[in-house]
Amino acid sequence: MIRVERAKPDQAAEAYAIVAEYYEAVEVVVREDAAEFRKKYFGPGAGIWLAREGGVVVGCIALRPLEEMAGCGEVKRLYVKPEYRGQGVAERLLEALEAYAREWGYGAIYLDSKDDLKTAIRFYARHGYADCERYNENPQATVFMKKELGRE
Repeated sequence: MIRVERAKPDQAAEAYAIVAEYYEAVEVVVREDAAEFRKKYFGPGAGIWLAREGGVVVGCIALRPLEEMAGCGEVKRLYVKPEYRGQGVAERLLEALEAYAREWGYGAIYLDSKDDLKTAIRFYARHGYADCERYNENPQATVFMKKELGRE
């Protein structure tokens, strides 16, 4: 049974470990160190959600406020370990993040990706994300998407 939960500050090291695995898997160039990660994802309007099977973290997703766009957040670091893909883990992570974003009062959430992550881009499109203009200076990002959040 896989559970999804919002990480607490005392779980930051565990959360950072799965994000570091994501960095390697996706070849992320712009990375936060552990201290910056804690600051970005454990503050107001932010969070990181962990998917667990038993005590093992099998996936993650993060949200941070977009300081340059009031009332908006940014989805970051969606990752599911390969052996757990195809079981709905990514959907559950995204649902938890979006529910929190709505509760927090975000009107829209954005994300960036790179065009070689075709499966991820299709996943987001299936979940209501649409292409938008570049909104950040991430040198690795080539795809930008946005989802308007309504109340559900």
